[in-house]
Amino acid sequence: MRQRAQKIFDKLGYRKIMLVAILLTGLILYAALVESVQGNTYDINLFQLSSETIRSEKTVEDPIKTELEKQRLAEEVAPSYQFIDEIAANQVALIESLFGYILDAKAAPENDKEQRSPDAMISQLREDLRLMETSENGLRLTDDMLRSLLALPDDSLLTVQQQLEALMETYLSEPVRTEEVARIRTEIEQDIRRNEQFPDNVVQAAVTIGRFGIIPNELVNEELTASQVEQVRNSVEPTRILQGQVLVQEGQVVDREVYRQLELAGMTEEQLDYKPLLGLFIFVLVAMGLLLAVMSRSKTESERKKTTELLVVAAVIGISLALMKLLYAVGGNFDFVIAFIFPTALAGMIVRLLAGERAAVYVTILISAAAGIMLQSSYSASLQIDVALYILFGGLAAIYLIEQDGGRGRLLQISLAVALVNMLFVAIYLLIGQTQYSWSEIGFYFTAALVSGLLSGALAIGLLPFFESAFGLLSTMRLIELSNPNHPLLKKILMETPGTYHHSLMVANLADASCEAIGANGLLARVGCYYHDIGKTKQPQFFIENQVNIGNPHDRLPPEKSRDIILAHGFQGAQMLKKHKMPQEIVDVAAQHHGTSLLKFFYYKAKEKNPDLEEASFRYRGPKPQTKEIAIICIADSLEAAVRSMKEPTSEKIKKLVDAIVEDKLKDGQFEECDISLKELKTVKAVMCETLNGIFHSRIEYPKETN
Repeated sequence: MRQRAQKIFDKLGYRKIMLVAILLTGLILYAALVESVQGNTYDINLFQLSSETIRSEKTVEDPIKTELEKQRLAEEVAPSYQFIDEIAANQVALIESLFGYILDAKAAPENDKEQRSPDAMISQLREDLRLMETSENGLRLTDDMLRSLLALPDDSLLTVQQQLEALMETYLSEPVRTEEVARIRTEIEQDIRRNEQFPDNVVQAAVTIGRFGIIPNELVNEELTASQVEQVRNSVEPTRILQGQVLVQEGQVVDREVYRQLELAGMTEEQLDYKPLLGLFIFVLVAMGLLLAVMSRSKTESERKKTTELLVVAAVIGISLALMKLLYAVGGNFDFVIAFIFPTALAGMIVRLLAGERAAVYVTILISAAAGIMLQSSYSASLQIDVALYILFGGLAAIYLIEQDGGRGRLLQISLAVALVNMLFVAIYLLIGQTQYSWSEIGFYFTAALVSGLLSGALAIGLLPFFESAFGLLSTMRLIELSNPNHPLLKKILMETPGTYHHSLMVANLADASCEAIGANGLLARVGCYYHDIGKTKQPQFFIENQVNIGNPHDRLPPEKSRDIILAHGFQGAQMLKKHKMPQEIVDVAAQHHGTSLLKFFYYKAKEKNPDLEEASFRYRGPKPQTKEIAIICIADSLEAAVRSMKEPTSEKIKKLVDAIVEDKLKDGQFEECDISLKELKTVKAVMCETLNGIFHSRIEYPKETN
């Protein structure tokens, strides 16, 4: 299965696989969240009974009610009036003109009998007064009224004029509105009738002229009124259908108003709001872009490992979304916010152990945001911030509590710590919220927080082996388990090849210290060293470290036979490790720790008999070391065996030996296929010298006892 996956990777290329994985993850994320952002719709028909109580899932404006409210308030705005003092002068001028026309008619030449006849003068006055008669107020003087005015002497006529003008100035000096005109005209009529200055025969004409002169002088300022109306309309707050507001009760008739509100809230089946879908698309686009950036900047140098880590992240996101969907499906059956049961630290734990801290932090943020969208506890189709923060805090707590040397037991302890963080957040949630909670609700939320933490650890422990097997990953926890001396294969090495076991421990110390010094994986190197010579358990007596109190069997064998036995232990060890389903990294250490180096002792021994012997037949089958860790193990393996055979090792001798072995490996091209640099090799040599000096330091010679 793993080889088939490797072929697919090699054929498509890791970059294409990364893009496909990002695309599929985005599609899964979109599909999982699309139902949550769309909200619920109902099969509602007009004038039928509602089968359930429906609440609005969002706050929306009701434009019709808003406009009705604006109209109501606009109608209540009192008109703004403006007093025009020129109107009094204008009306006085009209009266003056009226009497001027009368005087002009009376002043016709005495010898012109036609013009001085009453009918001619009235006709002339009618012509002069035509504009006044056709005006808005309409001066209505009858022929009898005109005759009475024409019959007055000029001085009496002047007195009537002056009295009318005085009354006009008096009444129009105060504001007169349109609705007050009738009242003021009645008052001026009464004043005229009581005034003795008006002859009896012209009283009715004076009343008509006085009533004609009274018009509104305080008029509505249309521009100012319109501005005030507009200001009032603009000040009206939009009428809204509020989130959580009951739109229709169960059993209530769905009338036109209720149906209109359901349509506004987007809760009828005929409607599809594209805005949430577009918003979700942008969210997924940004999330996947950031995920690609985070995974591309991973400290892992191998593109294959980067792709594998991305696949792990995608799988974790998928599992988390599946758990959310499960909670979302059953959440409506509870009165509590069951989202608090969600295992907050599950994603962070798995990604932290398999793909690194940076990826784990981002995945935790992404999962918390997705949970905030999906696991809503209210009627809102938006982000549920309390759930998002709850998962974020729990996930980050787990990520920063996990250590490189932690095992599964440590993971359980971290789960308890996550549970504590969850309960602290629940306490914050209950205290900050304005809602009153019953003791049963408080108990549920704290229990859910505890279950969430423990469930995170339990699921992480249960899922890690599947991730490691499916993606060929080797986690820190797995390495720690493999380093346990009680592991069956390590017991086999100890029992059957005790010398090899001791040799492996020494090589492990050297390799671990050297890898840590250059930033490589020291734990991987240490564990790999424990198993690198397991192939020697096939024929332990043919390896010198296991030849205790026995002769060397190679002395009785031809060089070619000894060669076959020695060269086979790397390949045989790799096969044994594969058979026991050990991680590929450990298998690679067994297969590559000698690279393609030459088995010099038996090669030169065989060459004494056959000078034409090919050197290639006495080289290990390899391949050459592919990683820094295996290159360092290759050096440490050769160095430990050489130092162990050295008599009275000193610092100077050890340094020369280290330099010689590294130089020999370089010249032989053993490090051509890995990315270890000369600078790093220099650091490795210094660390190995220091470590060996610590092991083989000179000891004080204690004096013998004398009797």
